Amino acid sequence: MPSNTTAPPAKKKGRRARLIVLLLVLALVGAVGFGGWWGVDTVRASFPQTTGEIRIDSLSGDVEVKRDANGIPQIYADNETDLFRAQGYVQAQDRFYEMDVRRHLTAGRLSEMFGESQVDTDAFLRTLGWRQVAQQEYDKVLAPETKKYLQAYAEGVNAYLKDRQPKDVSVEYAALAFTNEYTIEPWTPVDSVAWLKAMAWDLRGNMQDEIDRSLLTSRLSAAQIKQLYPAYPYELHQPILDRGTVDPVTRTFDPKAGKGEQSDGGTGTGTGSGDGTGGPSAQLAALSGLSDVLDSVPALLGPNGNGIGSNSWVVSGDLTTSGKPLLANDPHLAPMLPSLWYQMGLHCRSVSATCRYDVAGYTFSGMPGVIIGHNDSIAWGLTNLGADVTDLYLEKISPEGYLVDGKVKPFDTREEVIKVAGGADRPITVRSTDRGPLVSDRSSELEKVGQKAPVGNSAPDRGTGYGVSLQWTALQPGKSMDAIFAIDRAQDFEDFRAAAKHFEVPSQNLVYADTKGNIGYQSPGKIPRRAKGDGTLPAPGWDSSYRWKGYIPFEQLPYEYNPDRGYIVTANQAVISPEQYDDLLTEDWGYGSRSQRINDLIESKTKDGGKISPDDMRTMQTDNRSEIATLLNPLLLKVDISDPYVREAQKLLEGWDYTQEPDSAAAAYFNAVWRNVLKLSFGDKLPKEVRAEGDCVMVRPVDATGPVDEQNKLVRECGERDPDSAQPDGGDRWYEVVRPLLKQEKSEWWKTPATRTDPATETRDQLLARAMKDARWELTAKLGKDVSTWSWGRLHQLTLKNQTLGTAGPGVVQQMLNRGPWNLGGGEAAVDATGWNAAGGYEVIWVPSMRMVVNVGDWDKSRWINLTGASGHAFHDNYTDQTDAWAKGELYDWAYGKAAVDAAAKDTLTLRP
Repeated sequence: MPSNTTAPPAKKKGRRARLIVLLLVLALVGAVGFGGWWGVDTVRASFPQTTGEIRIDSLSGDVEVKRDANGIPQIYADNETDLFRAQGYVQAQDRFYEMDVRRHLTAGRLSEMFGESQVDTDAFLRTLGWRQVAQQEYDKVLAPETKKYLQAYAEGVNAYLKDRQPKDVSVEYAALAFTNEYTIEPWTPVDSVAWLKAMAWDLRGNMQDEIDRSLLTSRLSAAQIKQLYPAYPYELHQPILDRGTVDPVTRTFDPKAGKGEQSDGGTGTGTGSGDGTGGPSAQLAALSGLSDVLDSVPALLGPNGNGIGSNSWVVSGDLTTSGKPLLANDPHLAPMLPSLWYQMGLHCRSVSATCRYDVAGYTFSGMPGVIIGHNDSIAWGLTNLGADVTDLYLEKISPEGYLVDGKVKPFDTREEVIKVAGGADRPITVRSTDRGPLVSDRSSELEKVGQKAPVGNSAPDRGTGYGVSLQWTALQPGKSMDAIFAIDRAQDFEDFRAAAKHFEVPSQNLVYADTKGNIGYQSPGKIPRRAKGDGTLPAPGWDSSYRWKGYIPFEQLPYEYNPDRGYIVTANQAVISPEQYDDLLTEDWGYGSRSQRINDLIESKTKDGGKISPDDMRTMQTDNRSEIATLLNPLLLKVDISDPYVREAQKLLEGWDYTQEPDSAAAAYFNAVWRNVLKLSFGDKLPKEVRAEGDCVMVRPVDATGPVDEQNKLVRECGERDPDSAQPDGGDRWYEVVRPLLKQEKSEWWKTPATRTDPATETRDQLLARAMKDARWELTAKLGKDVSTWSWGRLHQLTLKNQTLGTAGPGVVQQMLNRGPWNLGGGEAAVDATGWNAAGGYEVIWVPSMRMVVNVGDWDKSRWINLTGASGHAFHDNYTDQTDAWAKGELYDWAYGKAAVDAAAKDTLTLRP
């Protein structure tokens, strides 16, 4: 940080912080409890007007906004620009605070709203340059028509903001007013474009895996690392496509391109050029510091890992009860309040060449158009493809620049100033190589690296050390915004594929169905070809042979149309086997647990001529069977347990069908056992650099007998294990790690050291016995000693948190703005993917962020639901009004046709010029 920044005296700073907290608490208590001067009127002032009429200068004609009981708007206009103006106005009514936070996030300007705590995050996001790339897209790349829609949307947002004070826009602004003289700026088209960069970051693929594989070299052998990153199990989990389908073009590229061996120059194992620029320890330290920085950014956007993904599948009418295709989709993302998604319909009153939109579905607040949904001819869904579109490069740097092929190249630099609410401005210098930004400049850990790596680092706001740069397709201007509008108005598969060609970032699996009975799949995206290496490890930036050599042409990306099997399933599994497709999409797929379960459910239902109904699709979405339980549970039941209290818990697993219902005691105990198996097998053996935070455990004293009571208490045991150890997150990669080990009675992974309360383990069954014991006493502490009262839902809870004051505000403020908890079923890598991280506990950290089942051609029989509600206003009736039904796996009717929308409408608002 700049040396000329003077911090306020500690005592004064502490008094100011306490005053801020006190004022926030008093304000919100007044709002909810006492209706004081700030109170109920302030809360209600931001609620949207949903009936009557409102005059908007920029409109050219009347627009109707019809809302159902859940506040979901359907907009009717006579021309396209009025349609998108009204969309901007309506979304601002419901969600402007969320939109405002998002644009500050993507621009690296959160400190302007929330002060000092966000400076490091802003600095990292400024280094990535999301806003800068979005501006380039708008200025130079996007189609004129797209820019016209973005401008109309911005006009609608600004029409809503006109003459409104911040406190009249959302209650959070009223709270911020106590700490910050904040002024709302007008919305711009680039604010909308930039949010796609945040979504691309959330779905960026294997960047963390690149780092972790390198860091593991400090403690594990190459063979052990290979065990921890097993190959995709094609023989167990079928990929999306049975065979490669590409356009019949002449292949002029090397079919083995991108599949070369990764030089250990990128692993930290020391193939440097011998110029004294530091060895493996310096490289690993640089990557460790970057990993710490990456951890702070997903905290705002949601967790990232191979458990994060989505489910989508489409079934041909030949296999459905209606004779028409059915399409299901439920993207898995971090739980947010309000939900990431916003449901709405956009309808031209008369569809024609000059007004082409009649579309409904899910979009993002702050963006025009519909992201997932259907129009009058086609339906589509998205899941994350997981293509490897990011590469990290270790850089040998000096005050003059960075080394490439023995020559020093100067950095591209730019100066940025971070404005801080209540504090001094923070200048930073952003440096970039010709591949991308030097992201390691933002890592405070690298200040220590210079002691090990005598490599100069001249960034004025950072210390010394090895550099790490990032090459990422999202940092190049693209046309994904064009693709959204083109998909919204597509009428057939040819239109759909033409639109998908522009869907460059984030790279997604697109499933398709149309009213003529066709189903299809397309994998779009800007996916690099590598001249050398496979993208699984950071590459040596000083060696130009590791450059990208272009991108896979769209015509050579996999697609499928009306497959003989009659259905297509995408759930982040491999797209196609490498034997059937030449190009490398990634080496880090999701491992296919969810996708194979969906395939199995479809095949089971259609066996012997069976047909699938829309309700069958919904039931599949809520399937919560645990794959790892099918492998591990039979072995657990065979372990001889002598302790009667552990045996009592073991009996819960007898006859269990592997489903993870909220009221299941067996699911609670099994997941606790699984967590402890991972902790014991791997926790002490992984290096501290990939450590995930764990917790203490409750155990019985080694000589204890009899029931747990006041005379025979559990012992809280913390820190017995190596403090430098890590713990796996428990996702389906770990299913594949453990699967072959379960067949081995003896393995190095089953060995654990003795502790004060437990002997060492040498074999699989010894470790399983110890895991069952640890799980018994862990759940005794969490759920009580009576196993009959245990339930998975009591452990596995979802709390919805307002994304700003609800996560970092005072406790009372959080209680006011947040909702929950809900006791959930489902689990890690289940189809009902309510994810949890075994390293930290059982709390739900990602969810099916929405669910939909589209009845193609009979649109009004489609069904949908959102995680929260249409409104972003705390205390509004539509704030979390869909969550109870979502938690139960229910879906709501989805009105689309004019008659159905009119019948469902509770409020009608007319927007007039």
